[in-house]
Amino acid sequence: MALRKVADEQLQTVSELLYRLCTKITGLNGGDVVHHVQYAHTICSSQTSTKDEDEFRIVERLKKQLVRHGKERDAAHFADLHRKLQSQMLLRNRSAILKLLQELSSLDDQSQQAKVSRIGFATHGIPSHLVSTPYNAIDVRGIKPQERTSALTLSNASHYTGGSSGISSIRSRDFSGGDAETLAQSFIPSHLATPALGLNRPTNADPHANRLRTVSIFSRHVENKENIPSSQQAANSLPRGTLTHQGDRTTHQPTEQGILKDLVYVLQGISGHWIKFDTIADAYKVDNESGIPKVYKQELLKISECGWLYMKIKSYIDHHSTDKAFGLVGQSFCAALNQDLTEYLRLISILEAQLQQDLDPGMQETSNLTLSRLRVWTFDPLKRLKWLAALVDTCKGKKGGALTSTIFSYTHHGDPSVKTLITHLLTWVSQPIYATLLRWMYDGELDDAYHEFFVASDPTITNEQLWRDKYSLRKTMIPSFITMDQASRILLTGKSINFLRQVCEDRTPTKGREVAMNLDLTQAASMFSQDQNSDFQQMLDKVYELTSQHLLEVLQVKYKFLEHLKAMRRYLLLGQGDFIRHLMDLLEEDLAKPAGNLYMHNLNGILETAIRATNAQFDDSDILRRLDVRLLEVSPGDTGWDVFSLEYRVDGPIRTVFTPECKITYLRVFNFMWRAKRMEYVLAQIWKNQMCSARHLKSIPELSLILHTCHMITTNMVHFIKQVQYYINFEVLECAWDELLTKVHEAKDLDYIIAAHQVFLDTILSRCLLNDKSRDILQLLRTLFDLIIQFETAQGVFYEAVSSEVLTREIFEKSKKDRTLKGEWETNEAIEKEEKKRRKGFLSTIIPSTRAKLQVLSTAYQDTVEQFLKMVASHPDASLRFLCFRLDFNEHYKVREPRGRSSYLRAK
Repeated sequence: MALRKVADEQLQTVSELLYRLCTKITGLNGGDVVHHVQYAHTICSSQTSTKDEDEFRIVERLKKQLVRHGKERDAAHFADLHRKLQSQMLLRNRSAILKLLQELSSLDDQSQQAKVSRIGFATHGIPSHLVSTPYNAIDVRGIKPQERTSALTLSNASHYTGGSSGISSIRSRDFSGGDAETLAQSFIPSHLATPALGLNRPTNADPHANRLRTVSIFSRHVENKENIPSSQQAANSLPRGTLTHQGDRTTHQPTEQGILKDLVYVLQGISGHWIKFDTIADAYKVDNESGIPKVYKQELLKISECGWLYMKIKSYIDHHSTDKAFGLVGQSFCAALNQDLTEYLRLISILEAQLQQDLDPGMQETSNLTLSRLRVWTFDPLKRLKWLAALVDTCKGKKGGALTSTIFSYTHHGDPSVKTLITHLLTWVSQPIYATLLRWMYDGELDDAYHEFFVASDPTITNEQLWRDKYSLRKTMIPSFITMDQASRILLTGKSINFLRQVCEDRTPTKGREVAMNLDLTQAASMFSQDQNSDFQQMLDKVYELTSQHLLEVLQVKYKFLEHLKAMRRYLLLGQGDFIRHLMDLLEEDLAKPAGNLYMHNLNGILETAIRATNAQFDDSDILRRLDVRLLEVSPGDTGWDVFSLEYRVDGPIRTVFTPECKITYLRVFNFMWRAKRMEYVLAQIWKNQMCSARHLKSIPELSLILHTCHMITTNMVHFIKQVQYYINFEVLECAWDELLTKVHEAKDLDYIIAAHQVFLDTILSRCLLNDKSRDILQLLRTLFDLIIQFETAQGVFYEAVSSEVLTREIFEKSKKDRTLKGEWETNEAIEKEEKKRRKGFLSTIIPSTRAKLQVLSTAYQDTVEQFLKMVASHPDASLRFLCFRLDFNEHYKVREPRGRSSYLRAK
């Protein structure tokens, strides 16, 4: 009983739905619609299955019926509803329901009873107890047929599964592993959902009237209409062409259906009976003997352009599909073209199927495919094929990123349909680049056998030069939708991963790698749609920051990069003052010897002594172990001061920053600063000797003028060297060092540190007069250093002679005292005369020569300083120009020589 009750409720529901359906279709209410409801129940309850009926055929028949009755909008609306119905799973047997709608829509007052007596329809999927209403022969007059449209829509062509003779099938290659159907854009014309201009056909009593009209549409001499066979005979014996008698000659005149069949082959790139491909002219031509009027020939050739474009694109695909050197990007381009051609062939298969239905004698519908309609339906495909062919021409000889850039340039077109086509192609073509980019940025792997990617690798480069020389950018392969800054970041990210793994021996995986490697490659569209979303830029920034920060952390923590940098500042740039001073004191005796008499083991021993005796002993043992002595190449006449140098040895990943070129720069700066430090040391010794000898030499008052001259020269030299040392240590080294430390702490990648370190060295070279622009000024400075050494030598010779004279005079005074103690005369005239003569000879010898030497040295020194100041005052570096004001703060050199005052003033 319960089951019976449920069945009754379901039956009531189905009956109610059928009642509403019949009411809506017929427009009747109440008792007038009862017989239509009974008829609907009869159709649903029939168990007789129809042969060769499927959903597609039923839908096509319904649309054709709507087209014949002149209601285009209803046909388009029906097609849209059918697509929505296909996406739902509400019905198990849509064919039966569609058949019901077809039968209800075809009822008329004259044929209802005959159809009711012979119609049956399979109700697969509908329970038998829901359609148990018995059939009663009822008169169903009064049903008004629904109005229909004449424009046939082909938007559901992708669901057609029937075969078609003569159509070659092309499979689209799923290159990316994604769903190809979501990327492909159908060749089905978009305008078919709207009424076609000039294609409305009147409704005729004879369904074959229009077909009979097409038999001789191209005939120049049409026979009498009375000679036309009956409709059934014409349908059964429709020829490829009709015979036309022109005098004694009989020619074949092609029918419209024959021409349409030719066009179906031509659209596939195959020559037809009247339309053939001319290889010499590279175009399709219509047979001159076909009798087709010229106006129709132009129309046929316009349609044949689709076939010519198809052949061109297909030839490009066939030529490059088997070419491995074309690369993955090129193969993706071919796959995208192949997919578009597949959609184009699907349209042709539908057109041929309709043509076959028109030629089928058993079909009771009027001809659906005409030349005018074919022209309209191939309008959109022709436009699409033209753009594909234009791309094929433009992309010849290009591959990889260059090919992608060429395709991307078409996205700036103003036509939305063209932009959609290019976007579809770019989605395919950019997938290999996107996949390679992900592997490079997350794994550091560069799988680019055909050199398509914009990052290049040189396998001959060793790990020591990995960062600087192994990887580079192929600028010609950078896609135009990727900026140079983005390309540099991509290069830097993958390079950082390889540096970590191969040089730093750190194999920590990149954060987010698993998520990124599982991304759908269709997200490659984010690369060329950056003006719409920032997903690609955000991904680049995130991976770049994570990888670079991890690399800097490894260098700072594991390899102590900052400690090594500070050690080079302390030892090679003389920042550790107590150590440098003590080392210079210990090396003074050895470095005064000729350069050829130096021995490395002695110098290394002195270095160890200096380390243990100063605060350098508290540095890390690894740092002290790297400090060593180096002797430069010996030239004739060099002393130990000229060839001695310190060296700081580096290895491992930090060699990337402290390259051999950087070490040479440090060596040049050390030698310059070591020589300047030596000048300071020498002048300190000169001043010390002067202070110690001042009281001792008071016994010879004649030397006071020379001693005063020596003191004045020393004062000038000390002032000059002090100012130069202050400038080097504070205005050059300290300022540049502070900028370097700031940049190192705020660095985001290793390249930034390398660049900052290079700027630091370049600044020191420039401001220390060690670059090419300051070569003349440096030569003057070295001349001043040489004059200081000459002054030290001259004063040493003078002091040695004076000291000997003082000692001699002391001996003479002592001898006088000794004679007095012996009771003898302290002196006599002969002794006095001889002593005066000796002293006079000494003074006449030492004073003029010494005074001349000092005068020459003083003059040379003053002139060199003035020339040095003039050149420094005109130097482009503002910091170096400021040294000029420090050296001549009281304008001593400016007013010393009146003749040079004006020129010096202009220079200053």
